[in-house]
Amino acid sequence: MKRRDFFKNGFLTTLGLGTIGSYPVFANSPNLAKEQAKNIIFLVSDGMSAGTLNMADILLRNKEGRATKWISLYEENLVKRALMDTASANSFITDSAAAGSAWGGGMRVKNGALNIGPDGERPVPILQKFKTMGKAVGCVTSVQITHATPASFCVNNNSRNAMAEIAEDYLKLKFDVMMGGGGNFFSAEKRTDKVDLYEAYRQNGFDLVRNKADMVNANGNKPIMGVFADDGLPYAVDRVNNEELKSQVPSLAEMTKKAIEVLNKNKKGFVMQVEGGKVDWAAHGNDAPALMYDQLDFDEAVAVAMDFAVKDKETLVIITTDHGNSNPGLFGGNQASKNFEKLYTTTASNEWVLNQINSDYNASQVVDLIMAHQNIALKTADAELLLKNYRPGDNGLYNTNNLPLLPLASMQSSHNSVQWAGNNHSGDYVELAMYGPGSEKLTGFVKNFELHNFMLEACGVQKNLWT
Repeated sequence: MKRRDFFKNGFLTTLGLGTIGSYPVFANSPNLAKEQAKNIIFLVSDGMSAGTLNMADILLRNKEGRATKWISLYEENLVKRALMDTASANSFITDSAAAGSAWGGGMRVKNGALNIGPDGERPVPILQKFKTMGKAVGCVTSVQITHATPASFCVNNNSRNAMAEIAEDYLKLKFDVMMGGGGNFFSAEKRTDKVDLYEAYRQNGFDLVRNKADMVNANGNKPIMGVFADDGLPYAVDRVNNEELKSQVPSLAEMTKKAIEVLNKNKKGFVMQVEGGKVDWAAHGNDAPALMYDQLDFDEAVAVAMDFAVKDKETLVIITTDHGNSNPGLFGGNQASKNFEKLYTTTASNEWVLNQINSDYNASQVVDLIMAHQNIALKTADAELLLKNYRPGDNGLYNTNNLPLLPLASMQSSHNSVQWAGNNHSGDYVELAMYGPGSEKLTGFVKNFELHNFMLEACGVQKNLWT
């Protein structure tokens, strides 16, 4: 086949484009498992490369003497484990919208789209399906609740960037629990159309929660919309080392626990997505402290989900990522272990540190700042170079203040032995783990879009319900 013809005619076939309504995809027998899942908890560490999972476990074992929950599940052989591909309809390297839509809609879509197929197909998003069945549904995330991964389970939209519109869609859908950041898309002051969506949610019967106390006190008698930050939530390492943030902003595990508490009131069961979204943001910025502690923050949410599922015995837990990002790893020679130990005591992300620096700072102050919060002794020349890399302006979603994140990460590598392959998504096959009813059908290699029907089948959904 000619290369041009491959991309023109064969690319989608090569990637294994899912067709709407294809069913079942894992079981050769039409018979369902003897035990069906009443609930599903789908956990996504967004942008988690294999090195991220590995280093977080190394950190926790050596800092606290215990394994991460995810790796302990492998050690104890409590989960089925597989590899999963991550391609989109138009690339071997997916973005989060296309990756989430593969799960949410059951087919591959082009990067940037939310459950809109290459030929304009509009598959029913999976949480809408489960809501129609009478189950309680919801999402919690450490980024904007309108961001690509939660939205991919909920809505159809040509663009993941239409977050103001997605915030309006959630109002119509009236899902049971939605929590994360994204206040910029709900506030009349921040929205371009000046519509006060906060008030609209209140008037439509939602319990609007804006801080940790509000969340804890919510009784779940009304649908919950929780918005705890204008943008994404603070990085975990910054939250836990700031008393005000710690008191105001819930962790991903705390949101997960509350969501389960509320959703589990439904006698027909529930389906929820949990996203560690800022793992991806940290990887884009090559921010090692942020990456390690947000991965551990996600791991605590995994523990909450597993604790519930082990006791409940009717819950399918799915643990995975949508794609790799930047492929970080621990490298070096005799000093690598000692260097990595600096991350045990760090109290701030690179983003937080760089945001403290202003035009009045000199190189000596930069050296002192980084030593105080990250135990890294930068050379004066490096500090001077860092100051020269500050540029005014906006550099997009992951680095809104145009901070010199990558120069700092490069300087840090010789101090913490964490190195990076890049600063963007990769085409790696990724980890996939399952526990609970339905997990016995997991095979060793999975295409990402196949998980859609897998979840439906695990709950005993009739194959012709939406075809």
